[in-house]
Amino acid sequence: MQRASNAPPENGGARQGERLMWLTPQRVFYAGLLGAAAERTMGGHGVYVSPAGVPPIRIRIGGGAWQTGELIVVPPQVPHHVESQHPLIFNLLIESESVDPARMPAFMQHCGPVDAPAFVQRVRDAHAHLLAASGRGTDFEGFDFDALFFGETLAPRAIDARIRKVIDALVADPSAPTSAEDCAASVHLSFSRFLHLFKQETGMAFRAFRAWKRARSLLRYVRQTTTLTDIALDTGYPDSTHFSHSIRQVYGLKPSDILAGSRRLALHDAAGGFRQ
Repeated sequence: MQRASNAPPENGGARQGERLMWLTPQRVFYAGLLGAAAERTMGGHGVYVSPAGVPPIRIRIGGGAWQTGELIVVPPQVPHHVESQHPLIFNLLIESESVDPARMPAFMQHCGPVDAPAFVQRVRDAHAHLLAASGRGTDFEGFDFDALFFGETLAPRAIDARIRKVIDALVADPSAPTSAEDCAASVHLSFSRFLHLFKQETGMAFRAFRAWKRARSLLRYVRQTTTLTDIALDTGYPDSTHFSHSIRQVYGLKPSDILAGSRRLALHDAAGGFRQ
């Protein structure tokens, strides 16, 4: 997400009051520091939008050429580098198992820069709306994420009930040491059939899906003052080395940089309340 050590001073960059994150089980909206992230690979449908009046974002998909745009879309599990001349960036994440990819808005069915000025303006307006609510100390419980950003509810993905049961368990407790064998047995499928069906229904391999949910759960801890070792154990990693390696693969940043860059972030967590 962000790296404080690479951000310009407050008086020349993103102001403290502009930064917030809205975290729900199936959606994330992040308005904060980008920093000098290395290659990242997210598990959800990603959207990057530049704030009004600032230079476009630069992105490199895999080892391809750099491209620029005010709106950039990245499908799940696509490695990419993102750069911005401005410290503040808007980033949405939509969980892959929560939406039907064939019925998403047309601009979301691309990879790279996309021309959708109406959506860009909607994201910028939504940021302003959420900032005002956050400034009043209002939590976001009564807000409809999809309506605010997309103007409609995104079509849900139809998933086999057995795979849905496993997904719900992983989302409820991503830190649990659950193996694919355990999950297959819990829904009365053979191991090979379970792995095939899971990827077919979610678009992601079981192992990648579990790794993403675990890394995503770090976002709930960005405003806590506990140690990195404690966070690693709480989020299900066996040790801090494995924790750091996994987080860097997903976000392109070390966990310590993510936490340092979140000190002035207003966090609205649907499961954990509002922390400012």
